[in-house]
Amino acid sequence: MFRWIPEATREQKERAKEELGRLPGLIPQVRVFHIGEDLGLAGDLNFDFALAADFDDLAGYLAYRENAEHRKVVETYVQPIAGTRGAVQYEI
Repeated sequence: MFRWIPEATREQKERAKEELGRLPGLIPQVRVFHIGEDLGLAGDLNFDFALAADFDDLAGYLAYRENAEHRKVVETYVQPIAGTRGAVQYEI
């Protein structure tokens, strides 16, 4: 989950979403991938954007996390506009 910085433009947010959305097609270990913007139902309490992904196992997650294209997308499009990040990895 991300809370964008106030200076983030609509174009930057859309580009981050588009680039993140490309990752499942590039990283075969991704089984399920959902991304989306907060609906704004709780005002400023919620984060602005969330990503949820499923993998077969820990090795699949680690392959995704360390993938060069994933790193590039995060460093180029997400980090410059992310003010706060929240994350949880857990096993089902």
